[in-house]
Amino acid sequence: MSYVYASYDSLCERTNTVLMKENVKCQSSVIRCHSRHRPNVTQFAGYEKMRRVIAEDPDWTLITVPCLSDLCLQCIVANFEGKLLFYFFPQYFLQEKLSTSLQLHVTAGLIGDGVYWRRCCEQRWDICDVSCYDHSWKRMFLERHMEELIELFIPNVTDPMTVLEMVTLCGNYVKRLEISQLLPPVMESKEEEEEEESGLELERDSDRPSMDHFDFSLLLHKLSSLEELHLMYQVKQCGMNFEWTMFEMSDRDCESLAKALKSCQTLKLLRLHQSHLEDKKCCTLVESLLDHPSLRELDFSHNQIGDKGAKAISKLLNRCKLETLNVCDNNIGAPGAKAIAHALSENSTLLSLNLRLNRLRDEGGEAIGEALLSNSALRHLHLGGNEATAPTAMALAQALVQNTSLKSISLSCNNLGVDGGRALEEALTHNSSLTECDMYLTEVDEQSALAVKQALWNNVSLEQKRLESTE
Repeated sequence: MSYVYASYDSLCERTNTVLMKENVKCQSSVIRCHSRHRPNVTQFAGYEKMRRVIAEDPDWTLITVPCLSDLCLQCIVANFEGKLLFYFFPQYFLQEKLSTSLQLHVTAGLIGDGVYWRRCCEQRWDICDVSCYDHSWKRMFLERHMEELIELFIPNVTDPMTVLEMVTLCGNYVKRLEISQLLPPVMESKEEEEEEESGLELERDSDRPSMDHFDFSLLLHKLSSLEELHLMYQVKQCGMNFEWTMFEMSDRDCESLAKALKSCQTLKLLRLHQSHLEDKKCCTLVESLLDHPSLRELDFSHNQIGDKGAKAISKLLNRCKLETLNVCDNNIGAPGAKAIAHALSENSTLLSLNLRLNRLRDEGGEAIGEALLSNSALRHLHLGGNEATAPTAMALAQALVQNTSLKSISLSCNNLGVDGGRALEEALTHNSSLTECDMYLTEVDEQSALAVKQALWNNVSLEQKRLESTE
């Protein structure tokens, strides 16, 4: 049922009459519109305009009416892509309401780190560990989005601008790129090749360029905050289309990557593994990294680097402030190990050296041991699986008597024998700094192994006491 107050003019006339007779304030009367109900009487003073509507629904209340702020929020959310009102409204409320399907060119510059980017990440990926991204949801989304663009890039098919346009939007947030796949160009079908004449086919094969992937020289110099780059030249889930060329970088890939690395002055960590990196390509990449101002960690593990590549890396040790070098699972032999050992004897920055699963043998192992006599910076050394025997253990034992910086050493999967074990046992009676020594599967006798463990335990206890005293 509804009731309507008297019109403004009639109310004014009646009010004037009452004021003239009584000369006091009075209440305005309400005109009854239904015989069974009487309306409430409200205060009306002066000449103010007043109207009131009572809903016919008895259950209607003012609570069901949205707040003006909610209506404004809904309007901004609905028209966010075409409006720039975000800065004039509390961001937290909008981040909970905005659609996660908005284009990045709209959201990247306007929306700060927070709930919105968390919603975007959790909707797109099943596993979202924000602790790996300095607890920044926005950084996680933008980095992983950039990674997926590169991993799905197909040369000569995908427009490079799809990747480059993202740099202006998220370049300042990308600190790490972990690329686990790089797609090769689409090759011509066999049927098309068979249609060509034999002479033309041979000519085409001779002129065919080497297999290329995404060109990083177009991108890296624009990422002003990039600190870590992890690359694997491989194709995931290639299925029946498997070819060995899908799991290696071409010469032109290497040249473009070298150019990109030289221009990326903020890079601290470079990891290029499982990409069939051999000596020639290794030398090309190392040359671009000489005198690099910020590079601290280099990982060329699980490749095909031989002695020439190792010699190139040895030059890098003294022309760059590397702290970690990992070249495990390559083809480095004694000449390459000697070159690295010579550089190590003069190096003052390298803290960790991993030469596991190479072919150093005793000639290379002894060279590393001699280098430790003059090196006072290295903390961790891994020589496991290098076909080393007792002479290598003796050379390292001689170094451990004098060296006070080395904290851990691994000699696992080498045939050190009884003599090698006893040499290490004797050396640790004069060494108080080494706290880890892995001699698993080294053919040392049990007595020497137990003596080495006891000496290491004593060194660990001394180290703990030193730390407690400094605190």
